[in-house]
Amino acid sequence: MATYTITLNERSARGKALVSYLKALGVLIQKVPTRAKSSYLRSQEDKQAGRIETFASSEEMFKSLGI
Repeated sequence: MATYTITLNERSARGKALVSYLKALGVLIQKVPTRAKSSYLRSQEDKQAGRIETFASSEEMFKSLGI
């Protein structure tokens, strides 16, 4: 038995039709929830990738930004 992973747009007419067809055939469908990354996880990834700048004061930050 093979396992296939497909991505469907259930909001479209074709996607709805395909899902209902697969359910009618008795094919087991497991819906995988899509979870967006939390802001904490995104910030940790930014920190690890070196995309974070640190400043000693707000004046230094504004000077860096050219404000």
